[in-house]
Amino acid sequence: MSCNHNCSSCSSKDCNERNAESLLVNTAKENTIKKIIGVVSGKGGVGKSTVTSLLALNMAKRGYKVGIMDADITGPSIPKAFGIKNQIVGNGELMFPQTSKKYGIKLISVNLLIDEPTKPVLWRGPVIGGAVKQFYTDVLWEELDFLFIDMPPGTGDVALTVFQSIPVDDVIIVSTPQDLVSMIVGKAVNMCKMMNIPMLGLVENMSYMECPCCAEKLHPFGVSKLEEVAATYELSALDQMPIQPETADLVDQGLVEEADASILDRTAMTLEKIL
Repeated sequence: MSCNHNCSSCSSKDCNERNAESLLVNTAKENTIKKIIGVVSGKGGVGKSTVTSLLALNMAKRGYKVGIMDADITGPSIPKAFGIKNQIVGNGELMFPQTSKKYGIKLISVNLLIDEPTKPVLWRGPVIGGAVKQFYTDVLWEELDFLFIDMPPGTGDVALTVFQSIPVDDVIIVSTPQDLVSMIVGKAVNMCKMMNIPMLGLVENMSYMECPCCAEKLHPFGVSKLEEVAATYELSALDQMPIQPETADLVDQGLVEEADASILDRTAMTLEKIL
């Protein structure tokens, strides 16, 4: 049954579901993608891209076929983490993703489409939204077990485009221990609920650091609130990621595939259960 009024201005759950479904696009016929996982945060600076990279690495080490769509168009960082600089090519119909050197993780990012990575992407919302959709519809992903979408921070236009256009199966929310972030997590949670996107759980980044002298756990951003915040929003508490300067250095050098991704084992095992 079709709706006879403007669903975009209606708060009805049924109308919103019909409207979102009608905007979904299809990936290329050559692609088979089993699970699409969005990695989101309510604000910037929480390490969402690092979580995305390490989680993709963890799954690739487990033998799964993995891809990353860098949907953070104005602040793309996935290619730098994997040390990939070559521009993407295509055949006139589809773009061919770049592939990481060690574990064969497929990557697409706007930084792989421009000739200078430091150039700002001065695009308005509709153009950015169109690019994100093309990363799903016009890229030769072929067969993937998991496609991770590194979402832009916040709950703005691009996040809305992703959730309305791409059939995301589950979302992982990334936060830090700071008090303000619990409110920010709420914004991300409520966005997912409004868009009817299932949430796999919560990952807390920068949860603690180990003293290099005595290995005591220190909490520069406050004591962990993972369990508390997860319970507040009825989410699964997945992993606590420590502050690891060595991991940050590897990301900066484009060597994230050399990093220890086992800190996300609990999240990885949760993903295995939904495949």
